[in-house]
Amino acid sequence: MLDQKPLNEFSVGDELLLFLIVSKCEVKTSKNGKLFLNLELRDKSVALPSKVWDNAEEYAKKLKEGTVVKVSGQVEDFNGAPQIKLDKIRPAQESDNVKPEDFLPRSRRPLTKMIDELNQVIDSVSDPYLNRLVKTILSGEGLDKYSRTPAGKGWHHAYIHGLLEHTLEIVRICELMCSIHSDLKRDLLICGALLHDFGKTEELTYDSVFDYSDKGKLIGHIMIGALTVEKVASSIPNFPEDLKIHLIHLILSHQGKLEFASPVEPKTLEAIALYQADELSAKTNAYKYAIEADKNKGGRWTRYLPLAETTLFIPDQKLNEEDS
Repeated sequence: MLDQKPLNEFSVGDELLLFLIVSKCEVKTSKNGKLFLNLELRDKSVALPSKVWDNAEEYAKKLKEGTVVKVSGQVEDFNGAPQIKLDKIRPAQESDNVKPEDFLPRSRRPLTKMIDELNQVIDSVSDPYLNRLVKTILSGEGLDKYSRTPAGKGWHHAYIHGLLEHTLEIVRICELMCSIHSDLKRDLLICGALLHDFGKTEELTYDSVFDYSDKGKLIGHIMIGALTVEKVASSIPNFPEDLKIHLIHLILSHQGKLEFASPVEPKTLEAIALYQADELSAKTNAYKYAIEADKNKGGRWTRYLPLAETTLFIPDQKLNEEDS
């Protein structure tokens, strides 16, 4: 197992000598016409940008997304954000005994506990048709992928087992809403929560870096999930058509707005609850990790986050420790 200081524990000005993985590699042209290599390097804790200015074309032949590299350099500040100023970079060798999975971030929640929680949720679904549907989809290879897949490429729950963690958070929020609003159809909402992002098991790849599959780019996780439910529900004798339509509506509308890639907007109480639960889980997680990524740069605010359209306040770590 790789044993080295996490990248997010380095501050601006620190020297570093680390193995990292290339999560982005682009050949670009500077204002003076010189080619350079625009990189993103990461370990399990954080990803930082970097650049190769000399011999960019030669390095481009050696480096690609998913390449493990050994780097030496320094953490520097660039426009208020940390980046790595490289002194040396080379692809890892077999004798280095490192592999891509050493650098993929993972959920902090134990997988066994999450699987147990998932099984309890599935068993709690009393509707026989929905129970059979969920157990059919979340079994075998489908469950294996579901429990390993990240929930996103880089915005929220972007780590191994992230989809499962994200889903269980949404289930808890939906359970709370059901305890407040008795009008909500609990089994339908919980099954919508369990299956809303199932399509990400085929949309995302995560062998060496997190990226989108061809199927993911061409169809997208929302349609993959909806088609899966349609197929499995149709294979269950006498599955109620109305129930199937409402469940598929939850999947199709869970991103809330047409401009957010939802094919339709939420039009039922359950769809509204699922959309808001998804938003709460995703944004809280994304903001939390954005703060953690920038907490050692020396400031009180994160870099500007385009997806959040804001900067975030970084709380005093000592106060957090005293409160805990």
